[in-house]
Amino acid sequence: MTTFKVEKLTEDAILPYKAHASDAGFDVFANEEVVIPAGESRGIATGIRMELPEWTEAQVRPRSGLALKHAVTVLNAPGTIDAGYRGEVKIILINHGKEQFIVEKGMKMAQMVIAPVMNITMEEGPVNLESDRKEAGFGSSGKF
Repeated sequence: MTTFKVEKLTEDAILPYKAHASDAGFDVFANEEVVIPAGESRGIATGIRMELPEWTEAQVRPRSGLALKHAVTVLNAPGTIDAGYRGEVKIILINHGKEQFIVEKGMKMAQMVIAPVMNITMEEGPVNLESDRKEAGFGSSGKF
C-alpha cells in the first residue's frame, strides 16, 4: 500500500478519508462556511495541503448526493491536483440550482481519487490517420 502526507493548515481541518476501505475516493471536507448563490461558483478552503507521490495526481470529483439533491457539483470536474503542488487544496463548487446553497464547515463537499500519471512526452510530427475511427467525432457513433 502506498501512503502520502497530508498536513492540517488549521487545527479544525478534517483530513480526507475513505468511508469504506474499497472506496475509490477520499471524502474532502469544507474548512469554512460559504454561501454559493444560484448560478454562481466559489472556491472552498479545505484547510489541508498534501505531498502526493511522484507520478500521481489527485482528481477532485463531485459527490453524487450533492449533485442530485442540490444541483451543486465540482465546476472543473475532474479537477487536477498535481503531485508538485504544495498549497492549500481548494475545491471549486458551482450551484446549478435555483436557490442559494450553503456549504457548511465540516461538510463533505467532494471526493478525491489518487491516480497514476504516465511519464510521457510529446513529439511534433505527422499523425497516422489510419484507425477504425479516423477523424469521425461529435456524435459520429450514433444518436445516443
